[in-house]
Amino acid sequence: MTKRIGLIVGMEDTFPPAFIEEVNKTPGFTAELARIGDIPELFESDYAVLIDRLSHEVPFYRFALKAAMLGGAYVINDPFWWSADEKFFGFSLAARLGVKVPRTVMLPQKGYMERIDPQRSLRNLKYPLDWEAISQYVGFPAILKPADGGGWRHVTRVDNLQELLAAYDQSGELVMTLQEFIDFDEYVRCLCIGREFVLPIQYDPRRKDPRGLNGVYVTNPPDWMPLELETKVLDACWSINQALGYDMNSVELAVKDGVPYAIDFTNPAPDMCVRSLGPTYFKIVVEQMAKFAIEKARAGKPNDVGYAWRKQLDAPLPRPAGLNEAPRAKAAKGPAKKAG
Repeated sequence: MTKRIGLIVGMEDTFPPAFIEEVNKTPGFTAELARIGDIPELFESDYAVLIDRLSHEVPFYRFALKAAMLGGAYVINDPFWWSADEKFFGFSLAARLGVKVPRTVMLPQKGYMERIDPQRSLRNLKYPLDWEAISQYVGFPAILKPADGGGWRHVTRVDNLQELLAAYDQSGELVMTLQEFIDFDEYVRCLCIGREFVLPIQYDPRRKDPRGLNGVYVTNPPDWMPLELETKVLDACWSINQALGYDMNSVELAVKDGVPYAIDFTNPAPDMCVRSLGPTYFKIVVEQMAKFAIEKARAGKPNDVGYAWRKQLDAPLPRPAGLNEAPRAKAAKGPAKKAG
């Protein structure tokens, strides 16, 4: 029986047809743009594998992908974790994994929705912030950016405390992070597929690509990085992707004095456009993505995520026989009598 692989995309126009064509070269597997409509509660997925590149912008797709995981599909990437993921947690996790990251501080949001009463609703919030101490820890120049965001949106370089306060005052309801600026010698963007495939690409975030967006890939021979640096880059990507559990991700590292700093690495819908990657890297990514999707479709198993709901579905735990016995026994005795 042919196994189906579904692709969820938005405005992308180069990766989807190339991926579908590549998968469809393999007998027994077919790839297509996934079709998702109304979903009953006991939903069985029509797809062995679903690849998600848009649910962060279309909530219905996110909910549908969670149902698909219940219905037996392998979803790239796990929608439960993607829903919970945010960049500051990633920096804290990476630092504990031993991956070098810039000094980073998360800041309370500047603004709040109208129904929030600062005097009553924000009693747990430490205020005012010690901006001098924050500045001394991170240092200047620094980068102010959202704790949960991407695409270089709302990112500001600040060179002193006055600029920091001015930028922070304009951040609205976004939770921001202040991060040490790494004046890099080299910048590497790694496209990661299946947690074990890493494609390190020289990248210049200061230039504009053909679409007018930030960042340009530089095509180099496979051995363009010194082996010592490549080892550090691959070790960082391996640790991060194993810990985050992403099967599709990009990891950006700024290299200063031979030390790679992980700058941005929670990108579960990474750029896969031929106009930015160029034909050489695009071909590699398409082939590797198709290979991984076919591998997961052939295995025929849903994501091995270790969530409580998955464990209970796969091996239900019986209710303990004594559950609730103590409260019932106490209630049977009736109210305690008062002395005297």
